[in-house]
Amino acid sequence: MSDPVIVGVDGSASSLEAVGVGAREAQLRGSALRIVHAFGYLPGHYPTVGSLFENADQSLEALAHGVVGRAEAHAHEVAPGLEVTRSVVVGDALEVLEAEARSAALAVVGGSGHGGFAGLLLGSTAQQLASHGLCPLIVVRGTPDPAGAVVLAVDGSEAGAAAVEFAFAEAALRQAPLVAVHAWNAWNEHAYEGPADPLSAAVADAGRIVRAEQRLLDDAVDTWQKEYPQVVVERRLVRSRTRPALIEASRNAQLVVVGARGHGGFSGLLLGSVSQALLHHAHCPVAVVRGRK
Repeated sequence: MSDPVIVGVDGSASSLEAVGVGAREAQLRGSALRIVHAFGYLPGHYPTVGSLFENADQSLEALAHGVVGRAEAHAHEVAPGLEVTRSVVVGDALEVLEAEARSAALAVVGGSGHGGFAGLLLGSTAQQLASHGLCPLIVVRGTPDPAGAVVLAVDGSEAGAAAVEFAFAEAALRQAPLVAVHAWNAWNEHAYEGPADPLSAAVADAGRIVRAEQRLLDDAVDTWQKEYPQVVVERRLVRSRTRPALIEASRNAQLVVVGARGHGGFSGLLLGSVSQALLHHAHCPVAVVRGRK
């Protein structure tokens, strides 16, 4: 059996959706699902071991296991017969997830929630989890089309190669088509043959730019299409800003896959406006894949 799929839960409706996605991902991989819940205390307010669970009626332990128990029941509804394990830990949610991700094939979280995982994908927490997590991360949001394609954001960067591989593997597991999207415009760094190329020449020679961008897209896809000949691939080269191109492509998709870092239009994906737009406005779950070191 492969490494487990882990899912972070906090009792919110969003995290319960993440459990369903995680259960299906684990079932597709023939692996177990590990449900993770973390709870903690503000600095300086840690209770003693003896007082941790004194109030049985309001026990954090009972509450945590109730959250995880409901999540486990939902996982079995989605994927009957699936092996499910639990991890209930006192600690920081990010640190707990990072530790669990070291031995996981995939991590899944909801796009919003409460408790320890509240705002998981906003601000520095997102940056740290995507930058240092040792497995791909799926953020559950929107309403995926179960008959839709897996959409891959292609930027041609070395770091983005891991996202290409992951997208092909996902499409194969789901028996879904793959739409490889590369958005370009006259400001893309790929519009230049070299640093001395003047912008005016790049803008004037639209045909040359299109050919260069098409080569970039083809180079990113060709190797993995050979590895996954069963996956039907559409190569979509669009002249557009990155954010609207990806959001529109997600409209009828079941998953969007992006690299954690890249260049050109996808530069600093998890740090700037592109990431915020995709995580808040994509119409389906978003997979963020960190490149190998």
